[in-house]
Amino acid sequence: MAETLLFNALREAIDEEMARDPSVLVMGEDVGHYGGSYKVTKDLYEKYGELRLLDTPIAENSFTGMAVGAAMTGLRPIIEGMNMGFLLLAFNQISNNAGMLRYTSGGNFKIPMVIRGPGGVGRQLGAEHSQRLETYFQAVPGLKIVACSTPYNAKGLLKAAIRDDNPVLFFEHVLLYNLKEDLPSGEYICPLNKAEIVRPGKDVTILTYSRMRYHCLQAVKTLEKEGFDPELIDLISLKPLDFDTIGESIKKTHRVVIVEEGMKTGGIAAELIASINDRFFDELDAPVIRLSSQDIPTPYNGTLENLTIVQPPQIVEAVKKITGKQF
Repeated sequence: MAETLLFNALREAIDEEMARDPSVLVMGEDVGHYGGSYKVTKDLYEKYGELRLLDTPIAENSFTGMAVGAAMTGLRPIIEGMNMGFLLLAFNQISNNAGMLRYTSGGNFKIPMVIRGPGGVGRQLGAEHSQRLETYFQAVPGLKIVACSTPYNAKGLLKAAIRDDNPVLFFEHVLLYNLKEDLPSGEYICPLNKAEIVRPGKDVTILTYSRMRYHCLQAVKTLEKEGFDPELIDLISLKPLDFDTIGESIKKTHRVVIVEEGMKTGGIAAELIASINDRFFDELDAPVIRLSSQDIPTPYNGTLENLTIVQPPQIVEAVKKITGKQF
């Protein structure tokens, strides 16, 4: 076991997969000589050379389209978005090309590519640098969407994503890069389609992902002191959603609170509520509660920024409301 920062866990995954498979390459702005905006590809340029760590122009639509073509011809490109918000410039290439070409070609082409990078509400990065693109892409057919949340799952999920024959959107949170965790010395892979039960419980199911995992953990500490027994689930896989794990939890707790950093309108929570009502309505003892960010551009002001996203006290109050318990 070795203590590893999350950004280094991602770097280890890329390094190991590049060493294992010569078809794996990385492209994006400053991924080579500079080592990436958050140092996820630091020093890999010296090890693998400029053709496998390709510094691109500031043209997301162009190099994402190039990556789709590379994937079609047998390579396994990893796209780094310097900030995931910039990849809105490549929405066409990701949706119409990466997501659909395997289907529209009648299965003649596979698109084994990973699109990864930092996103989420940071510390005063402003509206354009605080995007949560999972809500934009969830409706696109053909994409897998994953949100890592710990150094352990970051490494295992990224290795699995690189080996997958389908396009994977791999979301990292800008405020989680410096998380530390002891990682196994041997190789391991995490499944792309499984949620993680962070804390088992029986009173209520809390569904969350990415940075909100830690806001929920803070809330859980308070709830435990007050006599509550919540079950906390990190979704990890946002497309497809792991309804086996979600369903088993709902059948036990009969109550659901969803906590997301994404916007409320059209968000992951909205899809979850619709699907839970479709699949498990008879198991619910109360309407599902969702806690989401406000539908406004993220303010630059730090105090206002915090007010737009869900905070632990709101999670505590939601659990008390849905359980009807006041200890």
